Amino acid sequence: MNRDSEILNGLLLDEQQLLTLAELSRACSMHAEWVISLVDEGILEPQGPDVAHWRFACTALPRARTAMRLQRDLGINLAGAALVLDLMEDLENLRARLRITD
Repeated sequence: MNRDSEILNGLLLDEQQLLTLAELSRACSMHAEWVISLVDEGILEPQGPDVAHWRFACTALPRARTAMRLQRDLGINLAGAALVLDLMEDLENLRARLRITD
């Protein structure tokens, strides 16, 4: 099959949509145990009383995928990925504040 006729699958999310543990792990092409380790490390914050009832905001998906790339591409462990993600978020917040004051 050539590149032009390749079929892509996607997940369309709105800001109000919540993802289950299974949906989030499938969207990241990772096992649910990996997503649970992201929660344990503080990278993701689920809603719900226990693993069976966890729901994740749609913003968890890009955060989880970034953690995955940090691990895969740079060999960073999850504690390091949590730190990098927090610093990236702080940087984006500072940039947004600068845009407001300009």
